[in-house]
Amino acid sequence: MKQISNHLIMIQPNHFGFNEETAINNYYQKNEKRMSEAQIKKAARVEFNELIRKMKEKKINVKIFSDRKHVITTDSVFPNNWMTLHEEGKVILYPMFSDNRRKERRNDIIKDYLKENFQINEIIDLSEWEKREKFLEGTGSMVLDRQNKICFAAVSKRTSKSILKEFCKKLNYKLFTFTANQTCKDNRVPIYHTNVMMSIGEKFALICIKSIDDPKEKSEIIRLLNQPKREIIEVNESQIENFVGNILEVQNLEKQNFIIMSTRAFEYLNKKQRNKLECYGEIIHSDLNIIEKIGGGSARCMITENFLMKKENVNLKN
Repeated sequence: MKQISNHLIMIQPNHFGFNEETAINNYYQKNEKRMSEAQIKKAARVEFNELIRKMKEKKINVKIFSDRKHVITTDSVFPNNWMTLHEEGKVILYPMFSDNRRKERRNDIIKDYLKENFQINEIIDLSEWEKREKFLEGTGSMVLDRQNKICFAAVSKRTSKSILKEFCKKLNYKLFTFTANQTCKDNRVPIYHTNVMMSIGEKFALICIKSIDDPKEKSEIIRLLNQPKREIIEVNESQIENFVGNILEVQNLEKQNFIIMSTRAFEYLNKKQRNKLECYGEIIHSDLNIIEKIGGGSARCMITENFLMKKENVNLKN
């Protein structure tokens, strides 16, 4: 199984804004009072377009969809939460914590793009769990070691053990759950998404070990990450608060590896950490300050990896 993808999907944000429903347990979100809604939307589009420009400059294949005109989705710039696409030909749709984010699931992307161009054997819709008030927000909730078929998940209100077990059964993954916390107003509170505090590449794993308070869980996750002889790059809590953990390794069409992150994350890496990452891929960073501040997510959250097999004689167009 491939760990990194050379086909990516992103959503251009036209309705981007502060979501009060998600801010309940996403402590990275900050409401920007000094800017109008129109200014925030414009700034988010500028940030998105600049990241896309830098990715395409490096010949990274990105399929871009725009927000639908009449469906208001403030967080659609984070499509990795509602859909994952797997080498086995499986498309999985996920139950979302916030009621107003459930509108982000888009049949048009599946029907008009994925089914037309890629081999799909099964669509697994887990969104029925929403009726039971249980949630699993894609590769926000889970960080997947695809090569060794291990699903890492920090349990929170966004990440249900019951749904994780169903996911792992359907995809034949081993499951490792743990609790990851951050300090907020002098209290230790659960980190809302696993992909904020860790990222797994082909030959490295970047992780905030100190966010895991339980010594046994801490020891076990280090053991599991070390099994395939990956280099573990440790970061601290201050760094993950600045989205150092929310990074993604991808591949371009020439099989060159890149690590995508925000400029804020890049600047919070120390020299040693930066040098280690650059051993595994060229770093692409771009200013995502408004998207990070208002949305509480960063570069990794903005990307859905497409591992589906392309149909024969299909010429993909961006």
